[in-house]
Amino acid sequence: MNNNHSKLIGYILWIIGFTGSHRFYYGKPVTGTIWFFTLGLLGVGWLIDLFLIPAMDRACDLRYKSGPNNYTLTWLLLAFLGYLGVHRFYLGKWVTGIIWLCTAGLFFLGYIYDMWTLNDQISEANGKATRT
Repeated sequence: MNNNHSKLIGYILWIIGFTGSHRFYYGKPVTGTIWFFTLGLLGVGWLIDLFLIPAMDRACDLRYKSGPNNYTLTWLLLAFLGYLGVHRFYLGKWVTGIIWLCTAGLFFLGYIYDMWTLNDQISEANGKATRT
């Protein structure tokens, strides 16, 4: 079985999980967005997630492909340098990386798009890397 995502990072993100960050990391953008706008369902969902993180981690390990692109590193690049497109350069997406660099993450809308789709982007890049 793959070990794509780190439980340690999941728990660290859970600390600020009322923002939905751990749910985005584990590939749950819809509930991550809900957590963001409701402060983790007013804290109730946030507390429940403390016990759900191991299951979310296992689900990611089954759903996403391992490969040369590290999920945790890519997420850290998005979190801290996403508006510069550094995560896109890391994934080999040079054209969109340059666009993100010149437009501050495509005027922040591209940054939000990447929050929703980053796990799939990494999995796709890993799939391409293993085929070549």
